[in-house]
Amino acid sequence: MAACPNLTELCVSVIPVIQAADLEGRIQLGEIKKRLSLEPLFLNNSGATNSVRQIIYDVRRRGDQAVVDYTAKFDQIELKPQMLAVSEKQITAAVKNSSPKFLAALDKAIANVRRYQKAMLPPEPSPIKPDGAASGSKASLAVRYVPLDRVGVYVPGGAAAYPSTVVMTVVPAQVAGVKNICLCSPMRGGSVSYAVLAAAGRLGVREVYAVGGAQAIAAMAFGTESIPRVDKIVGPGNLYVQLAKKELFGVVDIDSFAGPSEVVVLADDSASPAVVAAELLAQAEHAPGSCILITASQTLAQKVQAEVDWQITKLSRQHLTVEALKFASAIVVTADKESAISEVNALAPEHLQICTRSARQDAKKITNAGAIFIGPFTPVAAGDYVAGPSHVLPTSGTARFFSGLSAENFRKRISIVELDESSLDKLSSTIAELAKTEGFDAHARSVEIRREQKSKGKKG
Repeated sequence: MAACPNLTELCVSVIPVIQAADLEGRIQLGEIKKRLSLEPLFLNNSGATNSVRQIIYDVRRRGDQAVVDYTAKFDQIELKPQMLAVSEKQITAAVKNSSPKFLAALDKAIANVRRYQKAMLPPEPSPIKPDGAASGSKASLAVRYVPLDRVGVYVPGGAAAYPSTVVMTVVPAQVAGVKNICLCSPMRGGSVSYAVLAAAGRLGVREVYAVGGAQAIAAMAFGTESIPRVDKIVGPGNLYVQLAKKELFGVVDIDSFAGPSEVVVLADDSASPAVVAAELLAQAEHAPGSCILITASQTLAQKVQAEVDWQITKLSRQHLTVEALKFASAIVVTADKESAISEVNALAPEHLQICTRSARQDAKKITNAGAIFIGPFTPVAAGDYVAGPSHVLPTSGTARFFSGLSAENFRKRISIVELDESSLDKLSSTIAELAKTEGFDAHARSVEIRREQKSKGKKG
């Protein structure tokens, strides 16, 4: 404790207990987000946005050379264009030199995620008959799912290595039927993380590029001499990576605009203070990472606060965790459980851990969350690594309209429409009326000319 003599005092101050009464009754979404800095990061980062736009423009114009120039500028790593692609020999060596225990853990995670994604992938719906179709006609309305051709995965490589992100992004794409997957990850210590390469190798991904940051996103979006363009980019990353994805949405598809990782714990007085504190600290370990306990129990709030103070002293990353706790952390005490559930839905958290007596029933009342973890034996870490759903989830309240990444996100739907004479006859007057109302005479004529030709053919 000599290195941080006031750690306990500091922890108490950075994880305050907020009473509902402090915010005049019901905690308003905007007020708590403002207090805890939970608004999407791009809202107040015009300078970073302008920098990212310049990088995107430059990579589009100069290709590989811009990529290596920005890598030298931001990562202090000197590369040549021919060094961007990681060789298959390096990927194979990463697998070979990994410990059997690590590879076994990888294989277990891969198997679980693949099993879940296959089970959750919706099948193509059966075709239906158009209005007015003749009996026995082949006319139909249908949809066909087609996997994307090329997908780019971004795997961060700053303070830590994330082989789990490789699993959680690549496996859903493979389940969807994507044939071509490339991976970009920045160098750490002179090379891409061996753990990331080993995960790529275990999944059969042989197209890996040693580049990170906004320049990697731009390279995958537009293509360079070394990096072919992709159709969709997925994966977490820092502010600049996310801003680049946001700017390039429309050039390519993206998974979502992700901010710092976050957890909300919904708990009552039946919850273990030690378990709740451990869950909060696990999320804060991301640095930055937001962690919030919402409870109607003042007693639990105080016990969890004390547990956090004690547990944080045992962590190897305690100083980073303390910094993260300053970002957006709190223990919120509400008037009752229903109010607590209401606040959870208002915050729409990335991860929601429920530790209440009626956890399964309470989960049914949640309409906004990236992923829900029910009961005391379901830590968020299970979802991070091995449970099955992807850990790429919506953050910053975007769970109100976004879902977590899944195999379904790597397919596109193509509508298939086939009418016959009978169904066109039934629909033609409706089409013509709507088209003429909108001032599109040619639209109406495209229907009428078919009826005229059919009439002439019958007369002939």
